Amino acid sequence: MLMKKTTRKCREKQAGCEIQYEIWNWNLQCQAVCQNPKCLLSKAAKNKEKVEARESKKERVVTREKKQQLKTRPKLLQEAQAEFNRYVRLRDKEKPCICCGRPLPDMIYGGSYDCGHYRSVGSAPHMRFIENNAHAQTKKCNRFLSGNATDYRIGLIKRIGIEKVEALECDNEVRKYSREDLLEIKKHYRDMANILKRERE
Repeated sequence: MLMKKTTRKCREKQAGCEIQYEIWNWNLQCQAVCQNPKCLLSKAAKNKEKVEARESKKERVVTREKKQQLKTRPKLLQEAQAEFNRYVRLRDKEKPCICCGRPLPDMIYGGSYDCGHYRSVGSAPHMRFIENNAHAQTKKCNRFLSGNATDYRIGLIKRIGIEKVEALECDNEVRKYSREDLLEIKKHYRDMANILKRERE
């Protein structure tokens, strides 16, 4: 490499320095500031903050991963279900209740309507994450009318068609979810819900 000098302005503006200084071309990346002690100390402090921030981020990632490893499978299943239900409620926010056809109330703290499953999680746990099997319901239909299955089927036929409804009714495929599956499902529906939320804000 041809050795030659070049001129550069000191980047340490916080130290109040903007002088021009000479630097050899082979040292361009290493020397970002002039040799003024004040500038060198300021640059060193910034570098230390960056290193500490990176280390802190790594520690948070490791801690988060350890916490995930300590969670039981039922806990992971609960969290994955919560993210799936949240996605369905956001997806159907502007649609009427799948059962009674009434407009869904505005979502407030604690939730004003539910994610109701056509084939319930209790009787058909293998259908808990099937999107066509889950739709927004008023709390009255879901909780006080035990899912309102008859009207749910009528509304579901109108929404997705008889063929898909019959496919849901005949679906008895065994689905077993590993810890890794549940973590992936949780992440997938959290991301999907956040995308929907951003699009509507």
